[in-house]
Amino acid sequence: METLVYILPSVFLGVIGQLLLKRGMTAMGPLSLSQGSIAQTIWDIATNPWVLVGLACYVGGTLFWLIALSRADLSFVYPFATLSMALIVVSSWLIFGESVSTLRFMGIATIAVGVLIVARS
Repeated sequence: METLVYILPSVFLGVIGQLLLKRGMTAMGPLSLSQGSIAQTIWDIATNPWVLVGLACYVGGTLFWLIALSRADLSFVYPFATLSMALIVVSSWLIFGESVSTLRFMGIATIAVGVLIVARS
């Protein structure tokens, strides 16, 4: 259970990072990597504050993840990564108003139950 002290911040920082990245990229509008705009697109992304903070959250989450990997079996730690997916779907629905079907919510519930089973093992 001590490993959860490192896994859970990793999961939450990853989710927050994804939400911030989405916020930043949505504000920029649709982008492309056409030949004449690659440098400008990279610059716009690299200087977007939402993207920068999102990436910083990701780096922090990765640090916690690496510590968790040093303390527990990968077969225990890795299922918690799927918890990130479930939290991102729910957060996207709540924060961005994205459409999430009943079937997708059922899949998320299945993932959550699976993570609980792994956590108790």
